[in-house]
Amino acid sequence: MRQDWAFAFSKRWAGYLALAIVFAIVCSLLGVWQLNRRAEARVEIDRFDSNYASEPVPVDDVLPDPDAFDPDDKWTPIVVAGRYLHEQELLVRARPYNGSPGFEVLTPLQLDDGSIFIVDRGWVSPGSRQDTPDAIPRAPEGVVTVVARLKAAEPALPNRSAPEGQVATIELPAIAAMLGEAGTDDEVYTGAYGLMVSESPAAEARPLAPPKPVRDEGPHLSYALQWFVFAIFGFIGLGYALRQEYRLVNVDDPDERERAEQRRVREAKRRPSDSEIEDELLDAAR
Repeated sequence: MRQDWAFAFSKRWAGYLALAIVFAIVCSLLGVWQLNRRAEARVEIDRFDSNYASEPVPVDDVLPDPDAFDPDDKWTPIVVAGRYLHEQELLVRARPYNGSPGFEVLTPLQLDDGSIFIVDRGWVSPGSRQDTPDAIPRAPEGVVTVVARLKAAEPALPNRSAPEGQVATIELPAIAAMLGEAGTDDEVYTGAYGLMVSESPAAEARPLAPPKPVRDEGPHLSYALQWFVFAIFGFIGLGYALRQEYRLVNVDDPDERERAEQRRVREAKRRPSDSEIEDELLDAAR
């Protein structure tokens, strides 16, 4: 008895269609999310291309307000001059360098106007105790001219603590408060800090300079395309399942029996693949 496609309008198939639609929506949203992440990565690459290799400028040209920072100025090289406050030096713990954990050395630099700019002088490895370096290259004495690349202050990390003389993150307002408790009442730049490029006069030794950032937008575009393809595959799978059930419910229909026979003949005539031939040979040899 021929039933055609009447079964496709049942509640069961309406549920399958709803599931396919929900699946497609979820996949599409994930695809859009990956595209947004790619856009963010592209913005970061554009900042790097525009700023990283530019000529250094006075810090006041980029940071007229010590408490503010424009993200578009990230990586901009700036020039500051002053004296390092060696006694207020801090270590940022759990900072990776080529896959190894260690510390970054933050040394406050007091400028001629009395304000304080935080300089990240580089990375040092853990010592024998692991919780602190065995030695830290000392910053130069006297007046120093520093070239550094700007980075924004980092957010606070919940439930992260650090021993005295160390911090868990470069949270500049918190560092400013620590300097105040140590007796330093001068204004601290809390919008951005600087990754040191060079200092003059140079110290005999310095912590390891941070590696150059990798200019890579990541696999977000390919992931986005995959999610959109998955959304389409959901409807393709629904259509295939619909077609298979059509064949089952109309198995007694003469037209459908004829089409089934044609498919059987085509399958019988199909040339076996190389892997099938190899399997047959292996089976025969056993």
